[in-house]
Amino acid sequence: MWPLVTVYMHNYLHKSLTLAGFTLLAMSGFMMLGNYLGGYLFDRWSPYLSTIISVLISTSAIVALIFFHDWPMFSILLLFVGFGDGSCMTLLNSYAASIKSRSTRAIFNILYIGQNVGIVIGTLMVGFLLKHGVTVVFMVTSLFYAALLIITLIDFNVEVDRRIPDKAITRGAPPEINVNKMVLAICGVVLAVYLAYALWESVVPVHMTNLHIPFENYSLLWTLNGLMIVFGQPFVNRVSTRIKLSTQTYVGSMVFAASFICLIFAKTYPAFILVMVITTLGEMIGFPGIPAWIDSLSTPQQRGKFQGMYNLFMSCGRAVGPLFGGLILDFASYRGLFMLAAGLIIIFMVILMVVNRSRELTK
Repeated sequence: MWPLVTVYMHNYLHKSLTLAGFTLLAMSGFMMLGNYLGGYLFDRWSPYLSTIISVLISTSAIVALIFFHDWPMFSILLLFVGFGDGSCMTLLNSYAASIKSRSTRAIFNILYIGQNVGIVIGTLMVGFLLKHGVTVVFMVTSLFYAALLIITLIDFNVEVDRRIPDKAITRGAPPEINVNKMVLAICGVVLAVYLAYALWESVVPVHMTNLHIPFENYSLLWTLNGLMIVFGQPFVNRVSTRIKLSTQTYVGSMVFAASFICLIFAKTYPAFILVMVITTLGEMIGFPGIPAWIDSLSTPQQRGKFQGMYNLFMSCGRAVGPLFGGLILDFASYRGLFMLAAGLIIIFMVILMVVNRSRELTK
């Protein structure tokens, strides 16, 4: 949906890129609202019914887009898609964190691989299907949402354990204020990382075309990204299980920050390929462990709340990133923007390290 919105609004509806950007920003805002509400409902209502309603909202909006995809109905229906998707993302993460048959880390690693398989397949399909008209795109998309609804109805009607584990009672659970500070510090890193990641989707393609690198070559970088994750993530997972979740997050985020420093010096296509490889390695190492680390800090009663915060900050970073990049480029160069992106990640990472160290000393 994300690459489709800009292309369709600009090339087919003949709207400005600015208006397309504001549409994505509004969609992200509704996604953030869904992120929060999904976590709230998971903790305080029926997770099963909440997930069904969330999927129904998204599915209904996508089906409606088959028939109503002119301006302004296109943008209005996208708001409902964003809201339903945001709520569903938080609920799925909360369900994943509730599984006890395997480690939380392993569950989120599998979820991360599945998410990226979907992104690769979806992005490739949009390129081929859009040639046959946007109606065909939304018809095929509706089939995937219908499949999600069927899976939800069949497989998600399970009892979610909300009891506090005995070991947490006997050893004394950490004070809630310390846990909240830790989760906020982690979410600060999530915000910075996804804000920087959004620059790859908004600013970097313009930068590459300014360097006379064809747009098709930029698209191939995302194919490389997806293939590395799909085939390389299982090997990274084997190594990461031997280190602490905090260390995994530190290393992955620092590698990700280093990729933006390398981006400053990229002037040729091979250089951009190398930077994408470094970016993807940082993503593979750090990203899957973050929701697992957050879950390790929460009790069953707080699971939806904290997973909702994680998804909210992730959506916020993706929403603000393109606007942030555009504003900085009005006053500075690409070099300054990439340095600032790396600096933000490092600053939030240092804050997280300090908060985590303080928490460990007070245990």
